[in-house]
Amino acid sequence: MASVPLSASSQAGLLLLPLPLLHPPGASAGACVRYRLPRLPPGLASVRKGGLLPLPLLATPRAAEGKDGRAVTKEEVVEEEEEELEIRKEDEEEGEGGDGGAARGSGRFAADYVSLGIREPVYEVIEVRSNGRVSTKKISRRQLLKSSGLRLRDTRSVDPSLWLMNSMPSLLVREQAILINLGSLRAIAMYERVLIFNYNSPGGKAFLELLLPRLNPRNINGGPAMPFQLEVVEAALLSRIIRMEQRLMKIEPSVGALLEVLPNRLTADVLEQLRLSKQALVELGSRAGDLKQMLIDLLEDPHEIRRICIMGRNCTLDRLSDDMQCSVPLDKQIAEEEEEEIEMLLENYLQRCESCHGQAERLLDSAREMEDSIAVNLSSRRLEVSRVELLLQVGTFCIAVGALVAGIFGMNLKSYLETNAWAFWATTGGIVVGALAGFLLMYSYLKARKIL
Repeated sequence: MASVPLSASSQAGLLLLPLPLLHPPGASAGACVRYRLPRLPPGLASVRKGGLLPLPLLATPRAAEGKDGRAVTKEEVVEEEEEELEIRKEDEEEGEGGDGGAARGSGRFAADYVSLGIREPVYEVIEVRSNGRVSTKKISRRQLLKSSGLRLRDTRSVDPSLWLMNSMPSLLVREQAILINLGSLRAIAMYERVLIFNYNSPGGKAFLELLLPRLNPRNINGGPAMPFQLEVVEAALLSRIIRMEQRLMKIEPSVGALLEVLPNRLTADVLEQLRLSKQALVELGSRAGDLKQMLIDLLEDPHEIRRICIMGRNCTLDRLSDDMQCSVPLDKQIAEEEEEEIEMLLENYLQRCESCHGQAERLLDSAREMEDSIAVNLSSRRLEVSRVELLLQVGTFCIAVGALVAGIFGMNLKSYLETNAWAFWATTGGIVVGALAGFLLMYSYLKARKIL
């Protein structure tokens, strides 16, 4: 029996023995032995806490080996234990939060990044608080998931690196956050703050210009303030629709001027302007149509609207009846009133979006009709050119027949007509009359067949 002093890690059930004490085969000089202690009964627990434990030397324990087969040193074992303990503590803290599944998913995600040696993505965002305070910060994906209670798949709609894959506008409602994706504007709205990605983009700048004045108490005019997340959603929709309306107002005069000039003035510059205007109208109509469909889907889903209303309150939604159940009756009344306000808000912006989409479609239809008119005009011109070419070909054919006759008489052979003076005039007259007669016959034939 041998008594070995215990360290702090050995009290948790793991004993580290230096290899000079025990020399297992294949171990290096600076390595250590990991010995797992058995669970002691309550009566012997004090012996372990006292610092001495009788260790039976029944068998030589094996040295801990790494992935490459070598013995693990003492410092490496301590580092592994510290990492395991840190991950356990973080999992326990995340499990106590509101969304345990999301926290466990973020912990596993970060552990996978560490094990693969990949650097975790870090976002540079602008954080706007409900009191109007603005700050720029860098936040990792793991911190973002922990602070917002989101899952990893939820962040795909707002991830700036995936803007090509997620170009469709979306408004995703979760328990603790609202994910906003409106083109160049991508943000996560929470109860008391909002994180804005790509804040230097046109959409991000327009959103900040509309949101910050709304958070100023002087601009409330004594009326009741809306919840912060509703202010964020309204500012996002308003900035998007205002940008589309401004672009439509910029395109509409140019399209009107082109419609007045065409189709009488068919030049390369005018046709190029028409093409660019049509391309801009197609893009604008597509964006307005996508936003319109998003608003319609949101209005047709009252469950999502109620989830917005209960955000930040001690309320839940019944899974069967989808009714709000609040611990405080006043919260339920306020949430029901906010539900009506959100529906009216979405309907208002839906009407503006439909107006913008309808105007863009009308201008696009006018441009397409003008293109059809230009195509018809060009076709008529090509038909006139083809008609003239056909008449010239018929005339050329008739003259070629007369030239054939002249070529026959031009041979140096005696025909006994060269001695007569009238033979020249008779031959010339016959060629002219024959050519005219052939042309008239061909023309009447083409008219009868409706070729000309």
